[in-house]
Amino acid sequence: MIHAVVIDVDDTLCLTEAVCFELENDVLARIGREPMSRAVHLSTWGQPLLEAMPQRSPGLDLKTFAAVYRVVLREYVAAGRLDVVAPENLQALDDLAAAGRSLMLLTSRTETEMEHLLAPDHVLTGRLTAVYHAGNMRFSKPDARAFDELLAATGLEPRQCLYVGDSPGDAQAANGAGLHFIACMQSGIRQRADFDAHRVDAFIDTFPEMVDAVARLESASPAPLEGGSRPEP
Repeated sequence: MIHAVVIDVDDTLCLTEAVCFELENDVLARIGREPMSRAVHLSTWGQPLLEAMPQRSPGLDLKTFAAVYRVVLREYVAAGRLDVVAPENLQALDDLAAAGRSLMLLTSRTETEMEHLLAPDHVLTGRLTAVYHAGNMRFSKPDARAFDELLAATGLEPRQCLYVGDSPGDAQAANGAGLHFIACMQSGIRQRADFDAHRVDAFIDTFPEMVDAVARLESASPAPLEGGSRPEP
């Protein structure tokens, strides 16, 4: 049985790339920097924010950026522009939980980027058993060791866990740790061919499809978690 469903945040649980592009350019404008192009943002999407920003804005003072980013982030969250979890995604989480699965988030975001999602009054509170981010993980994706803390805390075997994400880096981390992996294609940023070098247990076009995909995967014959991608069961 798949006991734990572990979920990426950006462009998996929430569609965020486009609004993050606007948010980060808003920050750059407030500190007197030129805006980045969408192409640069897309090419670095999926990297931890402060690792990506020197590529998005060469010569950027990261401390200044981080300080203003915190302010602008709160403005976007308060305005309902960022990290909106769609009702159908919440229902999918509830359906997974009803099937006896633990739900967790695992993201490369910093603790600052996750504060609002961890608030006691957030819609995710009570639905998740754990949240892993750059503040409580020693390693970040695509390093397979990003799952070390999760596996140690739960005592689960990797084969009892599934990770759903949107990027080849997500697949690389899950494959390396021995977890099952589902690729969520809802953002439209990735193509299936982008995952050819990785094992993918299922592709889904929208997040709620994960409920059926997990059930099908669980009922399918087990296969080794190495090698290239395979079609959806």
